[in-house]
Amino acid sequence: MNLPPTGLNTGSHDLPVSPALASFMGSHWSATPLPADRRVPGYDRFPGRRARLCAAFPGERLIVPAGRLKVRCNDLDYRFRPHSAYVWLTGLTGEDQADHVLVLEPAGPEGHEPVLYLRPRSPRDGGEFYRDRRYGEFWVGPRPDLAEAARLTGVRTEHLDDLGKLLSGPQPPTRVLADTDPLVDEATERRGPTAADGELAAVLAELRLVKDEWEIGQLQLAVDHTTTGFEDVVRALPTALRHHRGERWIEGVFDLRARAEGNGTSYTTIAASGAHACVLHWIRNDGALDPNSLLLLDAGVETDTLYAADITRTLPLSGTFTPVQRQAYDLVLAAQSAGIAALRPGARFRDFHRAAMRVIAEGLADWGVLPVSAEEALAEDNGLYRRYTLCGSGHMLGLDYHDCAKSRADRYLDGTLEEGMVLTVEPGLYLQPDDETLPAELRGLGIRIEDDLVITADGAHLMSSALPRTADAVESWMAELLD
Repeated sequence: MNLPPTGLNTGSHDLPVSPALASFMGSHWSATPLPADRRVPGYDRFPGRRARLCAAFPGERLIVPAGRLKVRCNDLDYRFRPHSAYVWLTGLTGEDQADHVLVLEPAGPEGHEPVLYLRPRSPRDGGEFYRDRRYGEFWVGPRPDLAEAARLTGVRTEHLDDLGKLLSGPQPPTRVLADTDPLVDEATERRGPTAADGELAAVLAELRLVKDEWEIGQLQLAVDHTTTGFEDVVRALPTALRHHRGERWIEGVFDLRARAEGNGTSYTTIAASGAHACVLHWIRNDGALDPNSLLLLDAGVETDTLYAADITRTLPLSGTFTPVQRQAYDLVLAAQSAGIAALRPGARFRDFHRAAMRVIAEGLADWGVLPVSAEEALAEDNGLYRRYTLCGSGHMLGLDYHDCAKSRADRYLDGTLEEGMVLTVEPGLYLQPDDETLPAELRGLGIRIEDDLVITADGAHLMSSALPRTADAVESWMAELLD
């Protein structure tokens, strides 16, 4: 089966183009080449990454698509972000990568040859550059030509139209990063990921579990920009408190920093005031801010290289925690501190969650909230403490804010930590406003404290240490920013 060729994507609402205009548009354009020395950031890292992947699948063709555009409404697409596996193997991160495909072609005893199938810059002797609203340069900006893309990446490039030819006729053993590009799936006769495809996805995720020095630097940059975004939010609180949708004001302030300093946010910002903080993934952000309540801000900047930060702070909107708010905050902080203390090479991945949950359960028992002892609640056949905390306490971090999720359990969730892994520690308490097992003063409190850490030889380094964690430090930090 052949892939459809690239070309005009005009709709019925396009104005007709006269022969005279078509002729006029097709001439008198100057060349606009990319600088000859431009390379993708981290250029020297990518050959080794591709070699490690190929070593796992000798003699097999590996197909890793960037993904396709998705319609938001009518003729407007969502902003495009390439699949993280494609980014990790090529360094190509731009919105112009839609529909592109990396093929790792078996090349005998020497391994594989990488080939990028791309839609090159629109030629000026055709109509695409000004008539195609989805891909034309006048509508969405220029793309590199094939030679420029090869220089950028160090990878041989071919026109995207030729991919269909490659995928027709007799084929070598082939694995596809399936469910990424429907046309590639169709051309390779996928109706869903095969077991072989699933293994490719797993290996691609597992190879990303340990970050190299360059990746850690990119993640630190994401964290540093996120720290600045949190400072922006605190400075904006007086205005946000006066707005009838203060949560959205907060979201907008942080998202401005994310777009100004990087590609955007790592995920949809959670700006949850009061009881909204008890909704784990509150992204409506349509509420007003009550100065007597807390604000849970869960947000991260994604760098231009698409590495993600993921940080949460819970802030008193008055600038000062009430005694009850501080009591709950201090329990979550103690849980997070216990989780951080459990991080070290060789520790089980689940150890830090268990350490944090023990503190939470013991605290809830001390408050008289649990109907059983902390020890009984922590038993696998009980788990009653989870009514008030429910979700996990952290995850891997990298190109995805929930990174390496396709990894097999024995390498990730049931695996052990290694130096160079980057992860979050983020226990929380979510005390629902309608929960009759709680005393009235605790209802409606939602608290999460989340930090980003890299596993080191002797423990873990707190990458987000520039943001305060203790209640006293949070209050002092807010006072300084609001002065």
